[in-house]
Amino acid sequence: MEEICPVCGLPKELCVCETIKRETERIKIRLEIRKYDKPTTVIEGINGSKKELSEMTKKLKSWCACGGTTKNGKIILQGDHRDKLPQLLKKLGFNLEQIEIT
Repeated sequence: MEEICPVCGLPKELCVCETIKRETERIKIRLEIRKYDKPTTVIEGINGSKKELSEMTKKLKSWCACGGTTKNGKIILQGDHRDKLPQLLKKLGFNLEQIEIT
């Protein structure tokens, strides 16, 4: 017997809950100037577990060739990557309409 999702009532392999959850997120990308005038790019508004955010951070760090971390539900990347990030987040399954750059 197949497992059924308790939220949408569909079998687990056909479950659309994750897709719907991603469509409702509003992602904000902003630049912060930190200590010693170092620029950092902060991505906030992505809902997910620590593990999911950690995996996403690893991919973004690799694609941007920079350092970074995940803290308090935010992804922090070293350097100014505001121009690259919308396309990279699109590769991860987010819509460009959801992304706001400030």
